[in-house]
Amino acid sequence: MNRKKTMNVPAHLKPYISQQHYKSYTPIDHAVWRFVMKQNHFFLKKIAHPAYVNGLAQSGIKTESIPKVEEMDASLACVGWGAVSIDGLIPGSAFYSFLANGILPIATEVRKLQNIAYTPAPDMLHEAAGHAPILLDQTYREYVKKIGMMGSFALSSKEKLDVFRAVRQLTIVAEDPVSTPEQVKLAEVMVAEARKKVKSLAEADYISRLFWWTVEYGLVGELNNPKIYGAGLLSSVGESQSCLADDVRKIPFSVEECIKTSYDVTKPQPQLFVCRNFEGLVEEIEKFAATMAFRKGGTESLEKALQSDYTATIVYSSGLQVTGTLSTIIKDRNGEAVYIRTKGPTALSINNQQLPSHGKETHYKGFGAPIGVLEGNRLLENCTSQQLEELEIVERGKACLNFESGVKVEGTVKEILWSSGHPIVISFKDCMVTYQEQVLFDKGWGIFDMPVGGKITSVYAGAADPNAYFDLQNEKEVEGLVEMRSLTELEHLYAEVRKIREQDQWNQESLLQINEILTLIDHQYPNDWLLRLEILELLKKYNTAETTVTHVVESLKNTDWEKSISQMIERGLMLINES
Repeated sequence: MNRKKTMNVPAHLKPYISQQHYKSYTPIDHAVWRFVMKQNHFFLKKIAHPAYVNGLAQSGIKTESIPKVEEMDASLACVGWGAVSIDGLIPGSAFYSFLANGILPIATEVRKLQNIAYTPAPDMLHEAAGHAPILLDQTYREYVKKIGMMGSFALSSKEKLDVFRAVRQLTIVAEDPVSTPEQVKLAEVMVAEARKKVKSLAEADYISRLFWWTVEYGLVGELNNPKIYGAGLLSSVGESQSCLADDVRKIPFSVEECIKTSYDVTKPQPQLFVCRNFEGLVEEIEKFAATMAFRKGGTESLEKALQSDYTATIVYSSGLQVTGTLSTIIKDRNGEAVYIRTKGPTALSINNQQLPSHGKETHYKGFGAPIGVLEGNRLLENCTSQQLEELEIVERGKACLNFESGVKVEGTVKEILWSSGHPIVISFKDCMVTYQEQVLFDKGWGIFDMPVGGKITSVYAGAADPNAYFDLQNEKEVEGLVEMRSLTELEHLYAEVRKIREQDQWNQESLLQINEILTLIDHQYPNDWLLRLEILELLKKYNTAETTVTHVVESLKNTDWEKSISQMIERGLMLINES
């Protein structure tokens, strides 16, 4: 674990951080990394946005071996960002929170050789070869950070949480070496079934689609000659080439079109969106942010939190923040919220700091609160202590608060909490709260802590003070040595070829070793194509053994490979011939 960087990670994100067990990478893992990176350096320089090409050169990410996360963290530090290791697919809210804090979360697994062209699972190739290099561009960084902030605030739905769990299971099964095709198919079916149950789109869905069609699968520049900047395309050896073909529809970027367009993580995309430049992305995403609940507030935003059935924070115009799961909204005849109620643990905060004695332990059964102004259009949040006295709201005194909405609060004032000279919470004992003959709070229920605020200015997913609200696990300790399994025979062969490539000289003994390895591959591993390409690269480099070269080329060209593998071989041969 990168200790230096984790010191700056918010506490509620630290449980998602894991270790990169670097010694666990196999020689095949390093070969997969090397193949994709060599392809990227060669082919993407003409079709990727210059910010990516420059970033790839400046990032310090090595071609020959998988990078260490601390090395990536160091290279991003020059632009004020960092990188941490995570365990695979994490909840969207956590992923976006990392980005909002200028931290690139990196799944440290490396895709299997059979998934080298593309995998739906996050991995080192996607993060390091896709996301990291282009983050060196200032405007693009601004966009990613902004959409990260919006994603961390976006309200979701319980059905979408089920979709996330199904997708996460699919990514785990797809990259598990012992998974059967039947298990992968079952996982895909479970994803499809979970998606069928989603009745409507939530804010989190819109952000997910925007992120997908920009950060993951975006094109930039002229509509008839765009460049690639999306990490999903940049890290896909297959789709980075095919995406620019005429059969993939190119659509001018707009937020409206992106959020209307669904996507399938398991298939190549039939259409892509082209933005004019990164400045345009920032401008458009800012316009969309203005439509979200965290910016709009009001009854509409409360409705979104109610539908999410998950932890959300409701902000009053006084600045008071109520964190919990919204369960009830009571409205007036005009459909405006006049009273809200949460279920389960609830906490009160100000300026993202939980108030003493107002955490989950105090409000563990839920929380109820009115919204609005007093009769005569009096805003409590604007009152001074003298003005509260004029309203007969003083500690240890009896008070009766009649709201314009018809909500009535009557009891003995126990305490008044202030912030910046204004009241934010008025606590009552022996309190009765009613609305149109409906009892909202009874005297026998204990203390009624009433938030002060004439309206709801913001509603967003998560907690105002997540470090205090959530039950955080202790930061994972650095584990001892991971138990290392023995390399397979094929992995040993990859390691031998790597050793030959890295040695200072090529001689007759080198050629004898290569011929022995080729004999083993031909007899024991006829379906392995990547090691043959690595051997061919060596033979071509040293201009030796023409008969052996011919043999390797013929074995690669004459075998009945599946289509995606044939494409990889063709590109590998092209790169070797051009080098």
